[in-house]
Amino acid sequence: MSEVEHKALTPAPAVAAGAGVPVPKRRPRHYSVLTRRDKVLLAVMVGVPLFIFVVLIWAMALVSVVLSFTDWQGIGPLNFVGLQNYTYLFQSYPAFWPALSHNLLWLLFFVCFATPMGILLAVCLDRPLRGSWIYQSIFFTPVVLSLAVVGFIWELQYSPIAGNGFIDSLLSGTGLVSANSTPDWLGDPSINIWAVLVAASWRHIGYIMVLYLAGLKSVDPSLREAAAIDGANERQTFFHVVFPVMAPINVVIVVVTVIESLRAFDIAYIINHGKNGLELLSTLITNNSISEASLIGFGSAIAVVLLVISLVPIVLYLTRVMRSEEQ
Repeated sequence: MSEVEHKALTPAPAVAAGAGVPVPKRRPRHYSVLTRRDKVLLAVMVGVPLFIFVVLIWAMALVSVVLSFTDWQGIGPLNFVGLQNYTYLFQSYPAFWPALSHNLLWLLFFVCFATPMGILLAVCLDRPLRGSWIYQSIFFTPVVLSLAVVGFIWELQYSPIAGNGFIDSLLSGTGLVSANSTPDWLGDPSINIWAVLVAASWRHIGYIMVLYLAGLKSVDPSLREAAAIDGANERQTFFHVVFPVMAPINVVIVVVTVIESLRAFDIAYIINHGKNGLELLSTLITNNSISEASLIGFGSAIAVVLLVISLVPIVLYLTRVMRSEEQ
């Protein structure tokens, strides 16, 4: 059969209706593991906390920044005064610089005493010690208490002998001081800041101990074994092997210590409303905005200053975390 005859006998292909018109391609359907109900529930669980966070934190922070440029007293007109609140705060307000120095003293005391003590307790409790969970519970107990309760407890400890104060009774009982010459721990402006720092450290030590102990539990035991094989003692192993490995936890502890020092409020306020030697930036905000004069504009200016100071360690911490993640 010739090629011409073969082509003639071959049936022609059927031509579909509308031939020549491009047929649109169907998009592949995307199947989701989540149902419509799951998506709604997820949106509610994420959206509601996010909305509350934005409204109560960032929106209020922006409102405080705006109010810091006004002389608003909570009632009445809202008059913008520019930098007048900040000028008065830095140049003429007598309580600002003492309050700032007390916050810095708070930070220095935590950095030099409370935080190292918490790290020392964590290192000691990281050893295979019998009944270590009992000691951990004892040192961690103040952490679960609010600072207001801690302040009330230590206010009882610092009470005079007539009020059955433990510290004065101990000092007079051991003969270190006479019963009539015991210090006024909370009333004397020259020593009450130190008394409050001891009370605040009681809680801070346990907090740092728990954070550092959790970090020590995550250190690879082979690092310590290698250091022991090389002849390093416990002190050398900690400072040259464990401590560098704990760098992320160390940064977190530094940031926590700075923030705890700057936001100190409860103990100082419950003792004497942040006055008579216990002025702090946080107590100045409360006393100016709420308690006394209702100078909300001026109190907002103090809050903005405290916010700016607090952002410094937070930005440094986030910068370090992001760099470590990139590396």
